[in-house]
Amino acid sequence: MSALFEFLLRQGDNALVLSHRVSEWCGHAPVLEEDIALANTALDLIGQAQMWLGLAGEVEGKGRSADDLAFLRDVWDFRNLLLVERPNGDFGHTMMRQFLFDAFNVTHLDALAGSTDARIAAIAEKAGKEAAYHLERSRNTVVALGDGTEESHARMQAALEALWPYTGEIFENDSVSDELAVTGIAPAPAAQRAGWEGHVLPALAEATLALPSGDFVHHGGKTGRMHSEHLGHILCEMQWLQRAYPGATW
Repeated sequence: MSALFEFLLRQGDNALVLSHRVSEWCGHAPVLEEDIALANTALDLIGQAQMWLGLAGEVEGKGRSADDLAFLRDVWDFRNLLLVERPNGDFGHTMMRQFLFDAFNVTHLDALAGSTDARIAAIAEKAGKEAAYHLERSRNTVVALGDGTEESHARMQAALEALWPYTGEIFENDSVSDELAVTGIAPAPAAQRAGWEGHVLPALAEATLALPSGDFVHHGGKTGRMHSEHLGHILCEMQWLQRAYPGATW
């Protein structure tokens, strides 16, 4: 598997899996406005997944489309961060997860807009506009709930404590990232931590949330070495139609 193909899978799988998670709120959000906003976020992420996985199929050169990569791979073939497959929990937990990812996505896409690969730069420029809106919305929600009532503050602090150990995986370098950094296709993940912290730390302070202590990191998702049991349940729901009726079309 080439480093570029692996990288594109990581990009597409992050967007695909998170889009499915966020879509689970459709019809269940606390207010109608949030229901619509979350559904739109999910649609934006699906669009990003389509672009990244479509390019991955081209790079692989085996005739697989974005749909093939989305619906016909098994758990061990996915390369998404463990963060995005975490269960939704309550609304605050969902928005904290969204914020932590959005802060990375904006930082990452800004960097990718300068990629030496014109195809990647074009996708990053288009997706970056959506990601910036997602970050603005999730940041505002985290601040409002964190600095809100005693109950909302407690829930947001609990969400931060639960999700923080999954953020370290974002910035782990490996052979894939090292190869792409040398060629200027994508920056090394570790080099993007400062940009991510520039979004995250001031927002958490404004939300009156305490930064979790400890340096334990859950990892293995983006390398495909280890996923949680939650990803299998997501794929079972997401892929069942193509599995039950191979080649089905509208």
